[in-house]
Amino acid sequence: MSSSPVTPSSPASPSSPAFPAAGHPAAGAALVLAAAALWGTTGTAASFAPEGASALSVGAATTGLGGLLTLAVAGRPALAVLRGGPAVLRCALLGALGVVVYPLAFYPAMAWAGVAVGTVVGLGSAPVFAALLERVLDGVRLTRRRLVATAAATAGCAALALSGPGGGGAGHRVAGGVALGLLAGAAYAGYAWCGARVIGSGHSSRAAMGALFGPAAVVLLPLFAATGGPLVVEARGVAVAAYLALVPMGLAYVLFGAGLARVRAGAATTLSLFEPVVAAVLGVAVVGERLTAAAWAGVALVVVGLLTLTAAPRRPGRCARPGPGEGD
Repeated sequence: MSSSPVTPSSPASPSSPAFPAAGHPAAGAALVLAAAALWGTTGTAASFAPEGASALSVGAATTGLGGLLTLAVAGRPALAVLRGGPAVLRCALLGALGVVVYPLAFYPAMAWAGVAVGTVVGLGSAPVFAALLERVLDGVRLTRRRLVATAAATAGCAALALSGPGGGGAGHRVAGGVALGLLAGAAYAGYAWCGARVIGSGHSSRAAMGALFGPAAVVLLPLFAATGGPLVVEARGVAVAAYLALVPMGLAYVLFGAGLARVRAGAATTLSLFEPVVAAVLGVAVVGERLTAAAWAGVALVVVGLLTLTAAPRRPGRCARPGPGEGD
C-alpha cells in the first residue's frame, strides 16, 4: 500500500495527509456518529433473515446491492476517481478490496459470536488498526485526547466481548467469530484510510465512496447470486436485504463519506465505536441476548471514549483556531 497517494496539488495539508478537511470537525463527528447508529441496526435486522439464509449471503447482498446504490448516488464523479491516476486508482482498488472483505467477515462474526460480541470485536478493533495505519503510513502522532478516547472505547469493547454471551447458534464458534471480527476491523480501518486518501486527492466524499463500493459490488453480487436463494424466496428475506442495502449501507455510507471529509480516518473509526453500543442495546432489547453488568460497564466506557473524542478542545485564546484535524 503506497504511503503517499495524495498528489502535490491535494487540498490535504502535509501535517494531516489522511484528513482532507472541509468544514468543521464537529459536523464531521456528528455525521460519522449518525452513520454508526444506522450501522448498529445491521445485526438486529440480519437476525430476521429466513433461517436458511447464510451470513455470507446476507453480507454479500447488503454490500453488493448497497454498493450499487452508493455508486449510483455518486454518479460520474466516481468514475473520475478511477481515472485519477495510478496512485489514486491503486488506493481506490485497495479500499474496494477492504469493502469486499468486511461484510464477508463481519456478518459471519455476528452469526458465530452473537450480534453484540461480533459487532463489538469488529468495530472495537478498528481504531487500533487505524492508528497503526496512520502512524506507519502517514507518520501521524496521536494526541493525548485521542489516545485516552481510543483506550476507553477499546477497553469498553473488550469488556463487552469478554462478558457478552453469543446469541442463537454461537456457542463453540465464538472464538472463530472473534477472529472474523478482527479481520472485519482490519478491513474497515483499511478502506476508511483509503477513502480518506481518495478524498484528500481532491475528489468529493460521495465520489470516493462510489469508487470504493462500486468495484466491490462487482465482486459481491455474483457471490450473492450463488448463495442468496434462501434469502430471496421469502418476503421477509427480501425486506431484510432491502433494508440493509438502503439504510445501513446506502444512507449510512453517504453520511460516513461526508464525515470522512471533515475528520481523520482514525478518528472516524473511533467514533464508529458508537455502532457496537447501538448493536448491544438492540441485541438485548430486540433479539433477546443477555449482557452482564460488566458488559453494560463496557457500553459506558465506549460512551465515555466517544464523549472524550467529540468534546471541543480547550483553546489557548480567542484568536487561536485549530487547523485541519487538530483535536482529533
